[in-house]
Amino acid sequence: MDCIFCKIVAGEIPSNKAYEDDTVLAFYDLEPQAPVHILIVPKVHIASAAEITPENSAVIAHIFEVAAQLAKEKGLDDGFRIVNNCGEGAGQSVKHIHFHLMGGRTFGWPAG
Repeated sequence: MDCIFCKIVAGEIPSNKAYEDDTVLAFYDLEPQAPVHILIVPKVHIASAAEITPENSAVIAHIFEVAAQLAKEKGLDDGFRIVNNCGEGAGQSVKHIHFHLMGGRTFGWPAG
């Protein structure tokens, strides 16, 4: 498989890790859109949110637990944003489900 996030999880491509356990890896985005911008990915390959099933949904719940923990650790007390793009039309550029944890600035809606 030629998945950049699978290669990062496997250690084939270096990353600046923010968190890691047996299920997920969180690392700092190379092109941050906020003072805090961390990508959280499951270690198992799930292509997108459209592939979440009862069999793999526990890892998604765990990602949100990790996001809450990281937000507390990074002092995002004023709020934070968690973004997931599903499919090319929504801006998903890597076909491995991932969540952007962003904070440290004020966000607009729907973009910004």
